[in-house]
Amino acid sequence: MLGFALAAGLAAGCGGSAEPDLVAGKTLYVEKCQRCHALERAGGGANVGPNLDDAFGPARGDGLGEGTVAGVVERQIANVRANSVMPEKLVEGKDARAVAAYVAAVAGQPGKDTGALAEAGAKVSNKPIVAKGGKLEIPAADAGLAFASTKAEAMPGSVEFTMPNPQEQDHNIALRDEGGQVLQEGEVVGKDGTSAFTAQLKPGTFKFVCTVPGHEEGGMLGDLTVK
Repeated sequence: MLGFALAAGLAAGCGGSAEPDLVAGKTLYVEKCQRCHALERAGGGANVGPNLDDAFGPARGDGLGEGTVAGVVERQIANVRANSVMPEKLVEGKDARAVAAYVAAVAGQPGKDTGALAEAGAKVSNKPIVAKGGKLEIPAADAGLAFASTKAEAMPGSVEFTMPNPQEQDHNIALRDEGGQVLQEGEVVGKDGTSAFTAQLKPGTFKFVCTVPGHEEGGMLGDLTVK
């Protein structure tokens, strides 16, 4: 996780002469960092590590510059603390500079990303995925802590749930009732695997979620309507 001792990083710069690619930075952030760190403009994320909006928002309000924030982030990526769950060499070189520049540009900043930045990262639809022939396929999004859609619909009865996983990080799919209890749960799978289970559904509303620690909290969930 990022240590964010701001005073230790004040002298650090982004490094390199080329202008960092913010679109690449957001894409890498969603793929590599969102599983541990929340950042609202990137679509949220888990709170396994520091919330980046909370870490940098107040300091920016006190006049901390974007270049300094980028330097702090890049320094923390390059110098992982002992006993941290953050992998060493998570991103390096121009990729690390891109991630740091993106975080510095948006952390603690209100509003939403626009233009090419708005299109970067996870591609998530709000259009319901509808079960067909007793089967409901809800893929993981192409990146980040999300399913391909935030909504799904099915008729009562036996329904087979499948979740293809196109990502490098592990995910699964599970079903929660209105009280939050897990009713059925598929196995956790890696890239190109498929998590699956079959459930007997009654009319009502449910949540489909990923139960890998931190993923549901980071935004990997959706609403299932059975009618």
